[in-house]
Amino acid sequence: MSTQPETVFTDSHRVSCDGASDIRTAGNYKPAALGHPRVWLEIDEKGYVDCGYCDRRFVLKGGPADQQAA
Repeated sequence: MSTQPETVFTDSHRVSCDGASDIRTAGNYKPAALGHPRVWLEIDEKGYVDCGYCDRRFVLKGGPADQQAA
């Protein structure tokens, strides 16, 4: 089992995270019960931002932190 936080690659500088996006099934869920409050995050000049609740990392595609672009 991996203990590293999830990394999400995105095309947008502004992202939202609620911690439950990877565990939703069939639309019958309660976001507050499964994740955390939805927060909006802004990717800065580093090319990534980490969620303060779940440590999920959002990386801007083609940005300075995107190792896939190299």
